[in-house]
Amino acid sequence: MFNQRTIAVIKKELKEKLFSKAFIFMTVLIPIFMFGILGFQTYILSIEGDEGTKLQIVSESEIILSSLESEFLNENYVKDSSYTMSYVPLKDISIDEYVTGAKSSLLAGKFDGIVYIPEDALQHKKIGYYSDNPNNRSVSNKVRPVVNKVLLDIYFTESDLSEEDLNFARSWVDMDGFRVSAEEGIQEEGVANRVASFLLAFLLYFSLLILGSMMLRSVVEEKTSRIVEVLLSSVSSLELITGKILGNTIVGAIQMMIWLSPIMLLVSTSWFALPPEFTLYMDMGQIGYFILNYFVGLFVYMGLFAAVGSIFDNEQDAQSGQFPIIILIMIPFFISLSLTNNPDSPLATISSIAPFSSIIVMPARMTLIDVPLFQIILSFVLNIATMLFTFFVASKIYRVGILMTGKKPKWGEVIKWLKYKY
Repeated sequence: MFNQRTIAVIKKELKEKLFSKAFIFMTVLIPIFMFGILGFQTYILSIEGDEGTKLQIVSESEIILSSLESEFLNENYVKDSSYTMSYVPLKDISIDEYVTGAKSSLLAGKFDGIVYIPEDALQHKKIGYYSDNPNNRSVSNKVRPVVNKVLLDIYFTESDLSEEDLNFARSWVDMDGFRVSAEEGIQEEGVANRVASFLLAFLLYFSLLILGSMMLRSVVEEKTSRIVEVLLSSVSSLELITGKILGNTIVGAIQMMIWLSPIMLLVSTSWFALPPEFTLYMDMGQIGYFILNYFVGLFVYMGLFAAVGSIFDNEQDAQSGQFPIIILIMIPFFISLSLTNNPDSPLATISSIAPFSSIIVMPARMTLIDVPLFQIILSFVLNIATMLFTFFVASKIYRVGILMTGKKPKWGEVIKWLKYKY
């Protein structure tokens, strides 16, 4: 299987991929694209689009209304006129009757909503928002803190609390996290490791999808153009698929190491002095595991994509055939995004060990907590076993499918190909 002809195929793949414009484009622009997406998302979230909002503040209590009016005047979004507040005392009618009477004006856009603060909100802190867009979180995020502050002030007016006591009552508990580990002792945990967990999972997810799709298209093109028939006159199908998978896997590993080079510099040198909240607690052992794990994972998925590509005669059918493989990549990625809630949950633990999912979940989990060594070893051993199994299946399918043309085979026929012997 691994001989001079296989090495020749690997060299061919490396020469075609490493020096191609697509490789240079992806290597340079993907990180820019990724950080651009994050920046764009942050920018979009910062644009609330709530300029010109007009609200009616309604209550049965004159004290609540006057206190709210005074408090809202101190808010910047009222000072800059992006919000306009009008204050309506509710007398002799219920809130439902008032809203019914104001319904036509509300729907006509004369104002955007009615914030109702009942007099007994001092006991239960429940208020209402009446609007044709009641799910507007921008309004909620701006109105609720002010209402809460006013209700607290009124509630404690008759007590002996000072302004300092009131400010303490209004403030939220600020919980700092400290990582306790056998090697490093106690260290304050910031946001850097959470960001790194997302970035590593995203790089794995994106790279597996892109490189896998490129492998699939390459196999389909070789099959439809009959180039593969020329190649198979010089090498066996097993040597060809081995060379293609290893060549593309090596290319992917080189690309990943280039992407990770800033993190390698950050964790292996003291050139960069970062504040504690932005300090990244990783070491070169974790980086090494990540690259080795990625190599194994890429080998697994390259084999699967190559097998699917060999089954079909055109790219459109192949695109539909790769859907199960994409699901195998997407689900672990979504699991990895949920790790920040509890990276030691049963779901996180199982998915970081189970075949296929551990390729993405385990590296992301390792950046958030100290994973027990036996789980890391078990995960890697299972990944090696998965790699060998998928290579066996892929090579069997590739051997038969790459030379079949015409009628699209059914999946039952594809399974029968596994019984054929070399």
